[in-house]
Amino acid sequence: MSGYATPCSSNPDRIGRDGFLRLQFERRGPGTILSQSRFTLPLQALTPLALEDGTAYLMLLNPTGGVLGGDHLLTEIVQGKDTHVCLTTPSATRIYRTAEKPAVLETVIQLGEGATLEYLPDHVIPHTGSALRQSLRVEMARGSRAILLDTFAAGRVARGERWNFSEIDSRMEVVVCGKPAFLNRTKINPSAQRPERLGLMEEFSYFACLSLFADEFADWPQVVAAMHAELEHVPQVKGGVSLLSRGGCVVRYLAASASDLTHTNRKLWNAARELVVGLPPFDHRKY
Repeated sequence: MSGYATPCSSNPDRIGRDGFLRLQFERRGPGTILSQSRFTLPLQALTPLALEDGTAYLMLLNPTGGVLGGDHLLTEIVQGKDTHVCLTTPSATRIYRTAEKPAVLETVIQLGEGATLEYLPDHVIPHTGSALRQSLRVEMARGSRAILLDTFAAGRVARGERWNFSEIDSRMEVVVCGKPAFLNRTKINPSAQRPERLGLMEEFSYFACLSLFADEFADWPQVVAAMHAELEHVPQVKGGVSLLSRGGCVVRYLAASASDLTHTNRKLWNAARELVVGLPPFDHRKY
């Protein structure tokens, strides 16, 4: 593995910093290795762990503790043929107050033939007065598979802050074999439309979207039924499962507490890993 940091390229005439992270993975024997790593703070990655099934388990890190208005953080990840990578974060991503421009988070992931991606970061916590624009684009080659999680909170709920941020604008795009498979955009502006209204978030403070994709996979009705059954076993959350027209399904759910969200994320992740990837659960510890 080769890894190095580059000097911060932020323009001193503006507020915020430019962060960059690029990771490249290759298949070596029975496992996946991190072959190249380059980063510019405030982005970084910890040394990957090799799981028994050959998966490279890696934490994406922001050592500054949060994202400020004006920050522009770009992550690029390339997975070679037949690699299996699980990406997560050590904790929630905090978005701090901004006086001017929003924080911008961009992630682009490319999957080679037969590659498998599990992308499961912890939820986003927008602080009072914060603004976030984030995007995730996943480009999948033939025979590849992906489990993608996108979650956010209404704010620092434990401190009584709900829907006090300025804006969240989140976009996810998945392309399979050069053809669009999924495009989702979530835009919340609490000052224009209160999210706690009837028919929207109501009393819930956490939102999650778990998306499953697998090229050359046919048993999607079985996966949808199984994910429905998993949701029924966590009555404290409300959600549903939708079958996509091009090889995949999406699970959306609402939770009242962070513990309910974390518990449900873990149950659904474990089920998805077994159904779509064909592998058992593993220890989720992050320390």
